[in-house]
Amino acid sequence: MTLTDRTFDPGAPAVRDDPEETRRLEETWRSPSGPVGWFMPVNQRIIGRRFIVTAFVFFLLAGALGLLIRLQLAVPENSLLGPELYNQIVTTHGTTMMFLFAIPVVEGFAIFMAPMMIGSRDMAFPRLNAFGYYVYLIGGVAFFGSLFVGLAPAAGWFNYVPLANKEFSPGLGVGIWTTMITFIEVSALTAAVELIVTILKLRAPGMSLNRMPLFVWSVLVMAFMILFAMPTIIVASLLLILDRLVDTKFFIVEAGGEPLLWQHLFWFFGHPEVYIILVPALGVISSVITTFTGRPIFGYTALVVSLVATGFISFGLWVHHMFATGLPQLGLSFFMAASAMIAIPNGVQVFCWLASLWGAKIRLATPMLWVLGFFVIFVIGGLTGVMVASIPFDLQVHGTFFLVAHFHYVLIGGAVFPLIGGLYYWYPKMTGRLMSERLGKWSFWLAFLGFNLTFFPMHQLGMEGMPRRIYTYIDGLGWEGMNLLATAGSVVLALGFLLTAFNFWVSMRRGRPAGDDPWGAPTLEWRTSSPPAPYNHRHVAVVHGRYPLWQEREAGRREVVIGLRSDRREMVVTSILDAEPQSVQVLPGPTIWPFVSAVAASTGFIGILVSPIFFVIGFFLAFFSFVGWLWPRRPWRED
Repeated sequence: MTLTDRTFDPGAPAVRDDPEETRRLEETWRSPSGPVGWFMPVNQRIIGRRFIVTAFVFFLLAGALGLLIRLQLAVPENSLLGPELYNQIVTTHGTTMMFLFAIPVVEGFAIFMAPMMIGSRDMAFPRLNAFGYYVYLIGGVAFFGSLFVGLAPAAGWFNYVPLANKEFSPGLGVGIWTTMITFIEVSALTAAVELIVTILKLRAPGMSLNRMPLFVWSVLVMAFMILFAMPTIIVASLLLILDRLVDTKFFIVEAGGEPLLWQHLFWFFGHPEVYIILVPALGVISSVITTFTGRPIFGYTALVVSLVATGFISFGLWVHHMFATGLPQLGLSFFMAASAMIAIPNGVQVFCWLASLWGAKIRLATPMLWVLGFFVIFVIGGLTGVMVASIPFDLQVHGTFFLVAHFHYVLIGGAVFPLIGGLYYWYPKMTGRLMSERLGKWSFWLAFLGFNLTFFPMHQLGMEGMPRRIYTYIDGLGWEGMNLLATAGSVVLALGFLLTAFNFWVSMRRGRPAGDDPWGAPTLEWRTSSPPAPYNHRHVAVVHGRYPLWQEREAGRREVVIGLRSDRREMVVTSILDAEPQSVQVLPGPTIWPFVSAVAASTGFIGILVSPIFFVIGFFLAFFSFVGWLWPRRPWRED
């Protein structure tokens, strides 16, 4: 492997490629076609795109459930939904949004974009990547499908004990929640491992840590957070499964168990989860602002430090969900301080973005509108977050609609709005076409107006004492007007999101051709074709700064890696700190074994709901499938 300088005319093709070599590359990296071929791809672009599309399908399904919730609460003593069905819908809505949409969609963006942004041709372990997707798909379909056969859980998306114990929640509902969430989190952990190794070891030569795009930094922080947060929810679910299946007593007070143990384990995962979702969205914001202001982001180092600090501090906040549980006041005071402290790194980021926007000639394209909407909504959510960080205030509004409003302002405003902005921003790279600007702006304004009409009144409802988790309320309490307004707003919000879904679908066929870099962006993903070739980068770049495309255009020259073979899937391995070339990694090709392994593993996780013996059967099926996966193949022929 060697490096070479190549000079080019900015108005002409950058590098003259050998057509025969390009053909061999495409043949080497292509994915199989046909019905069976659908289950075989391991390419990061295909798996990332599947994560994104599947997650947004779950988002629309969960949104439909949210509309049913709002229709039920639109008027007092409504009989649209009965109490049991209402609880099932609320539980499925919350669980789907948090576990089947929010984390998978940010992982999907990371899997699709991060390798291209760091100049890599694929992920470090592509087959593991495919396995993670199939685990997510099978677990998600099994969980959401339980609603249609009357087996959905009804104990809330947080699944608190003792309500989730079999004495108070008989049947399979809670069992489905615990087993499927454990199964789905395996997918999250595989993605985290993939992303960490890929980002640290497969960056383009010269892309030292202080030159990485901010979105890649946010993905790296998110991946480490998943690695430390997810095991606790897996442990909590396992303990509850054992309580329900084999009569252990981890959460049974009469037998010496401790119900608060569930809350500690759940929220030690649950609060970092909020920031696992939020942190990549913050990276999207930095990418969009840099591109649409046309200048370097202000405070790069401060933004990186803030991302890392947010990740660290988020693990010290979990007890602020438990202020009303009777824990010692002295201990609670530390978590109150930490809950307020998290606003500092987030505030630093907001001020850096504002400084980047100040005095810039901003292009108000659709991605930028969604980012500007984030500022308004997230700041409101952040302010109410500081309010509920105060123990006396939290005790007054805990369990009311005030927290419902705060939660949605943080997650929808702080994560969904930037992610939809990212979808509009990277859609040309994914499909080769631009989404309609007119439909995009209509979608934004409908979503922005509808969101605030839906959730802002809930602050007032909470202050007036309306509890959450109720399926109806009596007339004459003064809540009727606000609830009706919130329901009307939810319809407008749904129209806004549906318009983006329509725009996404129609633009794939009718959208205007985008070209390789329609926005004039500075990062390496825009150096690839749109949509990218199966190998991402025909020539792996050599990087000399944080904004390589802008620097290449200014200098009129480009450095690339040569010497990589085209007859096998080769990638450059670099050092962790300075991205100095170290070796070449050869990746495995497409195979059906990740899909077979996911099906085998799902047999154990789903079958355990019927009998523990199925877990043993699933274990052996998974074992033999992994043997097939890892069985040595004939080595690559050396010429």
